[in-house]
Amino acid sequence: MAHSTFVSFGAFALSLYFGVSYCYFSIPLKIYPGKYNVSSDVNLTSLRRVALKSDGSGLSLASDPTGTVNFLDMVNNLQGDSGRGYYIEMSIGTPGQKLNILVDTGSSNFAVAAAAHQFITHYFNTALSSTYSSTGRTVAVRYTQGNWEGELGIDRVSIPRGPNGTITINIAAILSSDGFFLPGINWQGILGLAYPVLARPDSSVEPFFNSVVKQLGIPDIFSLQMCGAGLSASSTTDTTGGSLIMGGAEPTLYRGSVWYTPIIEEWYYQVEVLKLEVGDQNLNLDCREYNMDKAIVDSGTTLLRLPVNVFNALVEAITRSSLIEEFSSGFWEGTKLACWMKGENPWRFFPKLSIYLRATNTSESFRITILPQLYIQPITDVDGTLDCFRFGVSSSTNGMVIGATVMEGFYVVFDRTQQRLGFALSSCAVSDGVALSEIEGPFSAADVAADCSGGPLKEPLVWMISYALMAVCALALLILLLMLILPCRCGNRNGEITDESSLVRHRIK
Repeated sequence: MAHSTFVSFGAFALSLYFGVSYCYFSIPLKIYPGKYNVSSDVNLTSLRRVALKSDGSGLSLASDPTGTVNFLDMVNNLQGDSGRGYYIEMSIGTPGQKLNILVDTGSSNFAVAAAAHQFITHYFNTALSSTYSSTGRTVAVRYTQGNWEGELGIDRVSIPRGPNGTITINIAAILSSDGFFLPGINWQGILGLAYPVLARPDSSVEPFFNSVVKQLGIPDIFSLQMCGAGLSASSTTDTTGGSLIMGGAEPTLYRGSVWYTPIIEEWYYQVEVLKLEVGDQNLNLDCREYNMDKAIVDSGTTLLRLPVNVFNALVEAITRSSLIEEFSSGFWEGTKLACWMKGENPWRFFPKLSIYLRATNTSESFRITILPQLYIQPITDVDGTLDCFRFGVSSSTNGMVIGATVMEGFYVVFDRTQQRLGFALSSCAVSDGVALSEIEGPFSAADVAADCSGGPLKEPLVWMISYALMAVCALALLILLLMLILPCRCGNRNGEITDESSLVRHRIK
């Protein structure tokens, strides 16, 4: 009986260890390979030429337009949409090779295609760059959708519509991939803007933006506007899709005030969600449910992804408040589109969705609200008579992900200096004169727990615990071995340890 106990415990520990190890490399990234039309209607009247430089403690305004950062040079430097991703043009190597790079706040590697692929038009040829050098290290990253493998190298990069100057950065040269590059995309690499702890193969690989801040001396802040909200898929033409401002925030890209929520852990951009509302209905779940096992803001994820219990409660609340009877379950599950005759306005059938975030004053909160135009998303038309839509929310097994469905309504400020994220109304989140998003506050947070993020263990902690379990397992196996070798040699035992853990990847059909 003692032998059986040790073997069972050892098998459990090893299985848990390998399961945790495998899942540790999962990074949210989900790009829908559909075709959309996007808009570049950004009102840039009364533009101000503003340069910002670091003063050691944050931002300082300067009127000198020759400074390191000129925000107006970066306005409209993104193309794309939520379906195919938002990307920026970069010049890589010497002489420079121009590639479009996907902007992803949910990962930390700067990686570019370095070999031909059927879904991309060109790639970074390392042999043609006189400044490229390989580190001799291999690297692999697995996302929620897709993965790639390659080698780590170092080269020079500049951004035509970014901060002035050339920087030397870590580059992952992608040599093979599966489900990462998709049909219809117009980007050839990914710009991971999260923290070093997510970098692969380890945190010694300095992420791109860390290198920019260090080498160009700009403030450790960037901001993001994504302008593909609520627009039809009738055209495949890529037009300006938004702005990535490195070094601060550009006032012409948002309306009203910026509301800030703390970054509660620096790996992903993890925030604390206090509650969700559908119309005026509070879902009335324990706030820990919303943060199970984390809640992050991720530009590389297409949809608003919710933990299973939260998703089910949200769909039930929408169904109760919607004016549509007997709506197909396949629509909510993402397997079917909903279609209306052209000229119909389906958004009037659906309620607003609101997310409450803890404010920097932790006893208060504010809410960000999206209209149905942001989560009932146009996909395609049928025979010129029907307009079809998908549900811009999905269930998740690895936490809440505030993706493009929500981010397209807001100008989001990633203030890494003060460890906070800011939300303001985006100047381009307007359709037919109607604002597609709202921000209100402050509200008292007295009715929720003091810490809503106290869900399952975070990955770094689980990683350490897995090592401890490995040690316990090794000790148990050693004792078992000794017991087999010592005088009691009274039987043969056959044991088998199986690892049935697997990464479940969610795809948008």
